[in-house]
Amino acid sequence: LLTVMERSIQDRVPPLLTDLYQFTMAYEPAVFELFFRDNPFDGGFSLLAGVHDCLLFLRSFRFTGDDVEFLRSVMPPATDPAFFQFLRGLDCSNVTLRSVPEGTVVFARVPLMEVAGPLAVVQLLETSLLCLVNYASLVCSNAARFRLAAGPRRKLLEMGLRRAQGPDGGLTASRYTHIGGFDLTSNVQAAFLFGIPVTGTMAHSYVTSFNSLEEVWPPTLSAKNGDPTPVDFISLTKGWLIRVCELLESESQKIHEGELAAFLSYAIAYPQNFLPVIDSYSVGCSGLLNFCAVALALCELGYRPVGVRLDSGDLCRQSVDVRHVFRLCSEHFSVPAFDSLIIVGTNNISEQSMAELNKKENEIDVVGVGTHLVTCTKQPSLGCVYKLVEVRGAARMKISEDPEKSTVPGRKEVYRIVDAEGRPFLDLLCLAVEPPPEAGVPLSCFPLDSDHSPLSVTPAQVTCLRQEVFTKGQVTHPLCSAAETRVKVQSSLQTLHPRHKRLQEPDSYTVALSERLRNLVKEVRKGSSTQNNFLLAN
Repeated sequence: LLTVMERSIQDRVPPLLTDLYQFTMAYEPAVFELFFRDNPFDGGFSLLAGVHDCLLFLRSFRFTGDDVEFLRSVMPPATDPAFFQFLRGLDCSNVTLRSVPEGTVVFARVPLMEVAGPLAVVQLLETSLLCLVNYASLVCSNAARFRLAAGPRRKLLEMGLRRAQGPDGGLTASRYTHIGGFDLTSNVQAAFLFGIPVTGTMAHSYVTSFNSLEEVWPPTLSAKNGDPTPVDFISLTKGWLIRVCELLESESQKIHEGELAAFLSYAIAYPQNFLPVIDSYSVGCSGLLNFCAVALALCELGYRPVGVRLDSGDLCRQSVDVRHVFRLCSEHFSVPAFDSLIIVGTNNISEQSMAELNKKENEIDVVGVGTHLVTCTKQPSLGCVYKLVEVRGAARMKISEDPEKSTVPGRKEVYRIVDAEGRPFLDLLCLAVEPPPEAGVPLSCFPLDSDHSPLSVTPAQVTCLRQEVFTKGQVTHPLCSAAETRVKVQSSLQTLHPRHKRLQEPDSYTVALSERLRNLVKEVRKGSSTQNNFLLAN
């Protein structure tokens, strides 16, 4: 499976998937950091995702002969031929990547990745690494917010492939929404590649494509117990339909024959996966009655129907009505399987409508989400950036007229400070050469973007956030499956204080600089100002 996934990364993210200006940089030992400036969706946190793909990309980074010849055709004619010879032998054998583990809760302005190596190489990696991390982290964070809005009980189905930004966007969304907290996907290719549980129902077009029972073929179904004698499934279902109509005092003339034919055909083809959409015409007058009749017939033959999907109207009210009918059938016909039927709700579900769902009485077991999940309609980009912090051993800083776009110079360590209750409350950026903070020892730090007096804190526990995951051309940290990373996400979110997880108006999480790092920022700013006045010097 890893070989398939690595080949997928090679196909989707070849070395030429970068911007042209990356090929015009110099050859110096350098360090870059990858981070984002604001938590997405006006929230209090994000999740780091895409590290797995970054590692596969780095391991396979090579320019082919065709790549180099294409670059020769688009680069300035005066480009030194030795440069193209250099590209032919280029790889990541001298690159080191230190990263926060994938699936970890992270915050704005915290350096998530440190990429060190020859400037000519690590600069070329910028666009590709940003491409791999930006959307993966954004959609993973979006999924986590949907999970928080849904609560722990309800299952979530990702069904956004048809609305995704292309096939690759659909695959990425399926993988990272599962990691972020979704239980199931409708994407078969994602299930194959990443081991995500896959499920599906039926489309309205399938239901409306039938007109009469004469279209049902074959009309028979054998019992599950192994008896090869085919049973007239249409007649069996008709008998059950009469009994259901009598029980519910419904008018049989309002039942849509084409819908019943569609349900019968589907049940005969997939007797152990019967989960139809029941609102193509009328839930109460047709869809629910047809479902119950077919499901009862399946139960009589030893099969267990799965449930129904609601896709329009007042999902909460309808789900309550549907559950009531299921219970009536279970009791009246002594069919216990009807007590475990599930109700799936789908209808352009957003984070807001998911939260509202929990405020109303409903019986929805699974919620299917597509457009608002995979397209991240509330925020289309996370805005990760990749900035130089050191070259030739000297700290470098971007000093911008916009303070938010200024960077923090120097090679760093990132520590997560945890309180006595086991909850993180501050991420501390220190110079790499500084001794780490210690549990139980008070420390003084300076919150980012604040000119206020220093903050004094005493950690109950200290965690070094970043670890070396790639060095000398090799992945040096175990690659985790989607399922394993999904567990890490939920574990990381569990530690976060509820005030930081609020979907609306969360408390800000503190990111701070050590005193030595703050002094370095001041020194670099002062040095830059002095250098800018060189024309006025003697």
